[in-house]
Amino acid sequence: MIKIYQEDPQNVLLTLQIKDANMGHADAFKAELINIFDKHQRKRLIINMEQVQYIDSSFLGALVAALKYVISFQSDVILVGMRKDILNLFALIRLDKVFKIYDNFNDALAQ
Repeated sequence: MIKIYQEDPQNVLLTLQIKDANMGHADAFKAELINIFDKHQRKRLIINMEQVQYIDSSFLGALVAALKYVISFQSDVILVGMRKDILNLFALIRLDKVFKIYDNFNDALAQ
């Protein structure tokens, strides 16, 4: 579900490889993301979301729960490559204030 794209001393760049981010994937996604974080020395996680065409509330909840876990270790989850409609959903429910969101990996790494 999550592919490691690249790793550097501070970041792990990931690609979420599902189209429908829904309740059927939420628990496995959260567990996999936390496992990657723990195995990679608690580096910042930068997730490419460009393949995601749909996201539901349970998956959003899993994403927020993973963020809370990562933040407890003074790290971060950063999202990149979101489709405009999903970005609009994040803005509507104000998750754009919770997550750092960038257009692509390069923009996220520049921050």
